[in-house]
Order: sequence, then C-alpha cells, then structure tokens
Amino acid sequence: MLRILFVCTGNTCRSPLAEGLLRIRVHQEGLAAEVRSAGVSAMTGAPISHNSASLLQEAGFDGSIRSLAIQESEVKWADIILTMTTGHKRTVIQRFPGAVEKTFTLKEYVEDDHHILQAIEEREKLVTEVQLKQALSQTVTAEERNRIYSLEHAIPDYDISDPFGGSLEVYRQTAKEISGSLDKLVKKLRERNDGSQTGK
Repeated sequence: MLRILFVCTGNTCRSPLAEGLLRIRVHQEGLAAEVRSAGVSAMTGAPISHNSASLLQEAGFDGSIRSLAIQESEVKWADIILTMTTGHKRTVIQRFPGAVEKTFTLKEYVEDDHHILQAIEEREKLVTEVQLKQALSQTVTAEERNRIYSLEHAIPDYDISDPFGGSLEVYRQTAKEISGSLDKLVKKLRERNDGSQTGK
C-alpha cells in the first residue's frame, strides 16, 4: 500500500483537490494507495475552500476533507510527499530534512521526459554541493553558479497555479492542471500494482 501526501500552503485549495481527485481514481481502479493532504501554513480543522469542495462534489467525491497543518506524524506516515510548488517542496525539506528522498513536486514526480529527469538530478546534486560549500565557508565558483542557472532554464516550471480567491472557473483550471498530473501518477501506480502482483 503506497501512502501519498499532497502538500500546498493552507491545505484548502490545491492539495485537497489533488487528494479528493486521486481518492476517486484509487477507488475506481482498485489501486493500492492511501491518500492524504496537508499544508505548510495550514490551520488544522478548517474547512476547505467552497470552490474546491464544489469541484470535488461535481467529480463524484463524497468524502470529507478538513485542512491539516503538516507535522512529523504525517511526514513519517507518507511514502511519497507531493507538493504543489517548488517553494512547498523546499519548505517541507527544510522543516523535515529526513524527508528529502521522498519529497517532490507533483509535476516533477510524474515527469516522463528522460532528458528533463537527468537535468533535475544534476541540478539537485549541484545545489546540494553548493549549499555544503556555503555552510563550510568555501568559495562557490562562477562555473558552478552558471551551471545551476543553465540547468534551471532546462527544467519546466513545476508549480501548480494557486486559485485562492479566484472564481469557480479559476479553480476549474487548477483542477484540470492537477488532473493532468494525476493521470500520469495513476499510470505509475498501475505499473507499480502490476509489478507487485507479478512478483507474488
């Protein structure tokens, strides 16, 4: 059973949409996954946004989602943490360094372009090396800075748009953006399920 935690800012708009939409798919397809969501600046127990709730209801979700502030217990529970933006990813890793190996943006995690994946891997490695140098008061070379800069421009924008304060149509566009990534995620989950069944 794969445990997936979606993360956004207040856990009222994007991550509840991702949670609800994926839970529908998991149920429909009988996939071995549990899904939750949380926020890096959330107030635990608050209702999710009216527009997110409306879209989930429209999609056939009949469960209940309340906002949750991300905490150590949720991080430990999750096998994979999928954030809505690169900023959320950085915040999660800063607060919970032990989660670095399992935290990705949703769009990054489902990326299937081999060249982009290589660029991401190289950038992560370089950024880590540069941060270590800075922590040890060592000089970061212009070549290292330029390489990170060029890699940044080779990688697509992995942030999912924030519909907060927008109309239902704005939320619908965000839901569509999330759904596109969830299609790829469900494909990965299916492959994982098929692989585990073959291995029995």
